[in-house]
Amino acid sequence: MAQNPGTSKKPKTPAARKRLRVGLGIMLTLLLVVGGKLFMVQGLDVGGMAEAALASRLTPQVLPAERGKIVDANGTVLASSVIRYNIVVDQVQNTNTASFKRYNEKTEELDVVTRDQGIAELAGLLGADESKVRDALTGDKKYAVVAKDVKPELEDRISKLLIPGIVAEGVSKRVYPNGSVAGGVIGFLQDGTTGQAGIEQTQDDVLRGTEGKRVFEIGADGLRIPVATDELTPAVDGSDVKLTLNTDIQYFAQQAIQNQVDKLSAEWGVIIVMDTKTGNLIALADTNAPDPNDPGKVDAKDRGVRSVTAAYEPGSVEKMITAAAVIEEGKSNPLDHFTIPPSYTIDGQTFTDAFEHGTEERTLAGILGWSMNTGTVMAGSRLTKEQRYDWLKKFGVGEQTDIGLPAEATGILAKPEQWDDRQQYTVLFGQGVSQSTLQTVRAYQSIANNGVMLQPRLIDSYIAPDGEEHKVPAKDPRQVVSKETAEQVQDILESAVTEGQIKDAAIDGYRVGAKTGTSQAPREDGLPGFDGYTASMVGMAPMEDPRFIVEVVLQRPKGSIYGITNGPVFRSVMAQVLRTYNVPPSTGTPARLPQFVK
Repeated sequence: MAQNPGTSKKPKTPAARKRLRVGLGIMLTLLLVVGGKLFMVQGLDVGGMAEAALASRLTPQVLPAERGKIVDANGTVLASSVIRYNIVVDQVQNTNTASFKRYNEKTEELDVVTRDQGIAELAGLLGADESKVRDALTGDKKYAVVAKDVKPELEDRISKLLIPGIVAEGVSKRVYPNGSVAGGVIGFLQDGTTGQAGIEQTQDDVLRGTEGKRVFEIGADGLRIPVATDELTPAVDGSDVKLTLNTDIQYFAQQAIQNQVDKLSAEWGVIIVMDTKTGNLIALADTNAPDPNDPGKVDAKDRGVRSVTAAYEPGSVEKMITAAAVIEEGKSNPLDHFTIPPSYTIDGQTFTDAFEHGTEERTLAGILGWSMNTGTVMAGSRLTKEQRYDWLKKFGVGEQTDIGLPAEATGILAKPEQWDDRQQYTVLFGQGVSQSTLQTVRAYQSIANNGVMLQPRLIDSYIAPDGEEHKVPAKDPRQVVSKETAEQVQDILESAVTEGQIKDAAIDGYRVGAKTGTSQAPREDGLPGFDGYTASMVGMAPMEDPRFIVEVVLQRPKGSIYGITNGPVFRSVMAQVLRTYNVPPSTGTPARLPQFVK
């Protein structure tokens, strides 16, 4: 049968077959080269191109750590932080994206979400009008704020929406719920992040914590890749700082000293309250204290803690150190007999008292009870110059208290070889030497505590985010004078209230010991001379076993210095402290050392 000529095939020539084989060989070679290259890039990534591409898609987001709280001894919050987020958007990216994909955990598939749906979902979470949210997301700005102060749990829900262009910026808000109470002690933040003053400054490393980080992938279209890298390094919150302060006593003391300053038109005033058995500072009260929520409302000079930063001549409160020194050295005793003329001259230097008197027969207790410069010089001159210097040093004059506040004053205590003919005697009654109020309180604490000086304490402990509390150790105590000497000085101080000049320090039901001090305040313009006075009173109670010390200081009060007394202020604050800590009324017979020799 004849073949159909339309379906017949001519046999391929050897040359054609050869060309076909060559072509197939070339194609296979090209496929091998391309496949090998693809394997090298995607499989082995010899050149690191995959890593580089991944790195270019990774976007980090900082997660702020919550700053630790500052609390008082009872846990009352003085400073705290809350983490909030600002929801911001790249309007260009969002406006130009009609839809995006989001992983559905239920179906384990990618859902296509329209821009309108995303806007509706975001508005629902924010509790905002949908049209307002749309306006916030629409435009040509690369950065626009959609919502502020969003709580962390809401931010997490917004983040899971994966809306194009939406980013959450973490912010930390610092809150001071008690306003100006202990405002100078607490301090404040600079730019809302870094401690600028007070405890906020000195304990910044403890309070601030460590930031965390979230890393996710952004595709070439600027959209977050739903099922790609999503790494979270949680933030480590800062530790809390627990202070020794009692907020109630702090408030009471601030009100008391502010009223006294206003009444006498003084430049400033301070009150310190200390627990003599622990060294704990119960109150560090300043006038015109700043509110850390808005520290700029007060002058810069009022933003610190003057009881720690301001050094001045302490005046007659220093006579306690002289009495303790002569007793400990065996040079005198509380009932020692001194004949005191109206004025006393030694080595060409003449000293008088704040009140006129004839020649009197006084005891050492009577010299302090009536704050006599003449008698103090007579008793103190029994010590060598070196001994006078050494005893001032032993009581902490010229030595910082190191309680954890910035700009602490050291004070001035010159070497004895630098004292002139007059200064060698004036240091015995608190002139020619300078110290802070806290340094004075520390010296009195050692007498109240049977001669044992404790380091003043303001920071009690650090509390970690997991709640574990770490006590801050204090320096080792030191025995300044013997228990016997301390008890004799306590009797002298109590007799100054019962028999001496300081009767307005007395508190019904409690035994009290106290000492006043007055010194001249140097001119503020730096020129030689003085332009006012510093008036102080420091005391302890109850005297059968002194528990608390209170010191009140006024700088440059107006009026005659002889008519100014801090007795009522001291009395009100000490009484409040005794009530707050449920100290029972005194027992035993008050000391009544005779002031005169009969």
